[in-house]
Amino acid sequence: MKHPSSREFFAYWDAKRSNARAPDRSEIEPGAVRDLLGDIFVLSYDNDAGYPFRVAGTRVCALLGRDLKDQSFSGLFADDGRREIEDIITCVAEEMLAAVAGITATSEDGRPAHLELLLLPFNNRAHAPISLTGSLAPFEGDLGKLRDFRLTSWRYLHRPEKLVPRALRKLAIARGFMVYEGLS
Repeated sequence: MKHPSSREFFAYWDAKRSNARAPDRSEIEPGAVRDLLGDIFVLSYDNDAGYPFRVAGTRVCALLGRDLKDQSFSGLFADDGRREIEDIITCVAEEMLAAVAGITATSEDGRPAHLELLLLPFNNRAHAPISLTGSLAPFEGDLGKLRDFRLTSWRYLHRPEKLVPRALRKLAIARGFMVYEGLS
């Protein structure tokens, strides 16, 4: 992650999830991330509605020149790249993996704008609607209203796998020639 806002929000989310795959929505305290609230949003996991905003920070709304409540998140993206962002959102919500993406957009005067998108899942609970959170932070200031979002890069943020002591002992014993099953 390149943007300080993304790094700080991810660190807070990561601390709240502890050893779980994702924290519960109720565990995220707005007061704890007060300085980041302008960049933070919450999306409903509703493909048919284009993953609408449930809540959007003031800076995110200012970037788009309007209140975003109930507006389509995937609708912000140019038609040719909309499927990619929808696939990423699906993976974040269903697989409970965090994702970070680079985005370019076009400002009112035609200049390119560069932003960082962070998508973070909430723990799914039975009989509760699925939602996810994230942040959208621009690298430049004074952009005006943006349009035609396009993904330029993205990756999923996996937690490093921990090796249990038994596996570590096996690795210490294994020397020289090793056979890996299933490889051709």
